[in-house]
Amino acid sequence: MLKVDNLAHAYGSHHVLDGVDLTVGDGELVSVVGPSGCGKSTLLRSIAGLVRPAAGQVLINGVPVAQTPDDLAVVFQDYSRSLFPWMSAAANVALPLRRKGLSRRERRDAARAALEQVGLGGAAGKYPFEMSGGMQQRVAIARALAFRPALLLMDEPFASVDAQTREELEDLLLAVRATHNMSILLITHDIDESVYVGDRVVVLTRAPARVVQDLAVDLPFPRDQIATRELEAFVRLRAEVGKLVRGRPVDKESQ
Repeated sequence: MLKVDNLAHAYGSHHVLDGVDLTVGDGELVSVVGPSGCGKSTLLRSIAGLVRPAAGQVLINGVPVAQTPDDLAVVFQDYSRSLFPWMSAAANVALPLRRKGLSRRERRDAARAALEQVGLGGAAGKYPFEMSGGMQQRVAIARALAFRPALLLMDEPFASVDAQTREELEDLLLAVRATHNMSILLITHDIDESVYVGDRVVVLTRAPARVVQDLAVDLPFPRDQIATRELEAFVRLRAEVGKLVRGRPVDKESQ
């Protein structure tokens, strides 16, 4: 689905990416973690076609990305800037569907169906200022779902909500992936989250970033916020990712 090949980028003399390679398979959810400021968001924006990398290339289904692909959706961290405040939840979700040439009724029906999927079926007429942060981010996720992208990119989407809402949104993400078999690349600074939701965790070094480890997450489904986090395999993998992010040596026997 997605192949990032030897990606490099710099802002002036500040090099942020240094030969990053990674892949995301069909229906796979891959978490990307790394030290703060290592270039995770630049990587995502390069994949989305919002930043043109200095070197390397991004391919989606074998096609090089030169601009934002039509079959891609992005959910950003700052939900307050992701939604148009003068539009209702349903109108925000339906807006991108105009690009698909759908009728007004088709757009409305698709928006309401997507809001139902994220638990906001009764909030279609609400405006962003009438909703909590968690509800606003659910609307942003619903907008991505309604568009039915081949690849969903998420840039620290749960970083601005409280801990309980974050757990609810993590479980929503897993449910969405299970329902739609959607390929997802999740950028996060939360190590526990990267392990809990991911099929794989890709760990980046400090800037200029490169991939230091690509770890398979061998945890059973369905996952549970309490039971999964109590598993020995979860605790071990979380510790391993934490050491890698901090640049500490990892016990080879734990890999």
